[in-house]
Amino acid sequence: MINLQTISDKTAIGLSLMCTVHCLALPALVVLLPSLSALPLEDEIFHIWMVVAVIPISAYALTMGCSKHRNYKIIAVGIIGLVTLVLAAILGHDLLSENLEKTLTVIGALIIVSAHVWNYQLCRKSVITCN
Repeated sequence: MINLQTISDKTAIGLSLMCTVHCLALPALVVLLPSLSALPLEDEIFHIWMVVAVIPISAYALTMGCSKHRNYKIIAVGIIGLVTLVLAAILGHDLLSENLEKTLTVIGALIIVSAHVWNYQLCRKSVITCN
């Protein structure tokens, strides 16, 4: 049976990966498909909305997971990833170079993905050992 914590972990992983793909693949897609340049996908608002979506989902999934498996290091890893994403979104390429913004975004997203995969695995293991 899939619970809300599992769905939240998977959603946060998907959003973080979508953010990474957006940062890395969008420039190539705009070159390959010029009609994409008409869409507001390059705006900083995209990063802000992604962070707004990821923060509550990650907070819920990681805290609920930690209530099951009691490994609170995962929350610290998740917070590091979220802070990195927030810094990249807030500072943007106006204060950072575009490459540094993308690098911070990818690093933050990968840290968040790692925290959620670790959380998901420990939750599954704790359910199996409790049954």
